[in-house]
Amino acid sequence: MNVPHVSPHVPMEAEIVRRTQESPSVFSLGLRLCDPDRHAAYRFEPGQFNMLYLYGVGEIPVSIVSDPDAGDELGHTVRIVGRVTRGFAALKPGDRIGLRGPFGRGWPLADAAGQDLVLVTGGLGCAPLVSVINYIVQRRGEFGRVAILQGVKHMDDMIWRDRYTRWAALPDVQVLLAADVAGAGWSWHVGLVTELVDQIAFDVRGARVMVCGPEPMMLASVRKLTASGVADERIWMSLERNMQCAVGHCGHCQYGAPFVCKDGPVFNYPQIRERLGVKGY
Repeated sequence: MNVPHVSPHVPMEAEIVRRTQESPSVFSLGLRLCDPDRHAAYRFEPGQFNMLYLYGVGEIPVSIVSDPDAGDELGHTVRIVGRVTRGFAALKPGDRIGLRGPFGRGWPLADAAGQDLVLVTGGLGCAPLVSVINYIVQRRGEFGRVAILQGVKHMDDMIWRDRYTRWAALPDVQVLLAADVAGAGWSWHVGLVTELVDQIAFDVRGARVMVCGPEPMMLASVRKLTASGVADERIWMSLERNMQCAVGHCGHCQYGAPFVCKDGPVFNYPQIRERLGVKGY
């Protein structure tokens, strides 16, 4: 296999091979690089992201949600929030887009082998951790007990309910879901995702913790977990910022000295403890 040099600045052509409408405002795309050699050589770590480019419209950063060893397609989940995402929402299988990546630093899964894991997510912030869950599911024997905590504002915002059901059926996997606003048919917790920490079925103090979602939710989760005895160094977080170049040139995602696009998006909590939740960062 002779793979040509791939520039981080030039998009590779990718074809949409699958499109799934997850909710009225959320959809998933399965992508395959059009160059078969490049597709076969493409490698990423859970937690990394791609820049997806819609020709003539613009480019957006999107987390990769598929398992790194599932080479048939690259999964991405997108919420419709603006002009570019609306353009992507109109695409269908067979359409082609540009793709740059992968970029950034992923989750420390090699260091987490053999340990209990607590995964805390909020809203579509679950996307950067879905790749972690997919990774664990395919390698269940390599990790200890797993608690998956997911919170949403409204029960209708909960996507992938069938996946949560399947994950909850796995050995030593506990799934806890919460909605701030719920109604008929909701059998899970009504309230904040942070309130689920007390329901975890094992001692969280020795667990490796991974958190992603809206920043206020992440900050509240970290405070709850550290109050429960989890050391700061055992907590990792994925940040969202305005990433336009993905290579640390444009400065839009600068977070103090680090750049989220290349030094993150996954950070160890002590690295960002002084800046997390501070206005201006």
